[in-house]
Amino acid sequence: MKNIFIGIDVSNKTLDICIKENNSTTFYTIENSISSCKKFFNKFKNSASFTYVAMENTGRYNYNLYEVLEQFSFLVYVINPIHMKKSLGLVRGKNDQIDAERIVYFIEKNHMDLPQWEPNSLAVKKLKVLQTERKHRVKIKSSLLKQQYDYKLMKLIKMDKELLKLNQNLIVNIEKQIKIIENKIELIIEEDQRLQEQSDRLQTIPGVGKVLTWMMITKTQGFTKINDPRKMACYAGVVPFDHQSGTSLRFKPKVSIFADKELKKVLHLAAMRAVRLDNELKIYYLRKVDEGKNKMSILNAVRNKIVHRIFALIKNETIYQKDFVMS
Repeated sequence: MKNIFIGIDVSNKTLDICIKENNSTTFYTIENSISSCKKFFNKFKNSASFTYVAMENTGRYNYNLYEVLEQFSFLVYVINPIHMKKSLGLVRGKNDQIDAERIVYFIEKNHMDLPQWEPNSLAVKKLKVLQTERKHRVKIKSSLLKQQYDYKLMKLIKMDKELLKLNQNLIVNIEKQIKIIENKIELIIEEDQRLQEQSDRLQTIPGVGKVLTWMMITKTQGFTKINDPRKMACYAGVVPFDHQSGTSLRFKPKVSIFADKELKKVLHLAAMRAVRLDNELKIYYLRKVDEGKNKMSILNAVRNKIVHRIFALIKNETIYQKDFVMS
């Protein structure tokens, strides 16, 4: 039985598609809409061959494809763009058709080593969208707060007060929107008993607040997609790796730059909060500081420990115990 490999380069308005079948390739460009996707994939619905569909993760531009592919039994892969880029080696030039072809050859070669895409539950889909909207508004608020310092320079032309008032009005509106989004997130979690139990457990850990809890639930799809704390720690960029070559080149272990930086940032804030509270993580932090260890390295270890505690509570279906013995 021969396989069909379909590579899709996703953009806002169009999908550039490369199909490899029987050692020949064909190219299509269709509209990025649910109706167009459904019409295109219906052609492969009754195929006797295995159909492999691959695309890069482009955020919300993938949503129409996800919606349609849930209705078919294809083998679907969503590729990390960094993984794709690093696998290409030395290349010259690019366009949407070439990108689709490169995705085809990548998935043909690597599909045995990659996890298949699985559709999210409706609750997780909503949580992802709402968290993205919240993140954008938090960035806008941060930018507006920084602008307030520049208004002092406009005092001489008597525009500082007027602009500051407009700025503060915008911040108030943004804060209201953030609050509305956060309430919606909490409501979605409350309506799902399993997610609510997970949320309650995670927030018993020192330093773990609502934002980190929401992120962990969505990143792991309710702890179904990722259930290994070491994988999550690696994904979050809190695991140091060795750097060595022969006997002449050796550096101290350091974390990789290939990580979910947003999750890493929130984990760092959780670690900073945890070492200020009365718990064994604070004891661990102070002990390592007294031993002369680098403070950032210790905080990274605390981030790692928080990740492992999160997964331990989910696995054991329990809450955090304050008298837990630190390893």
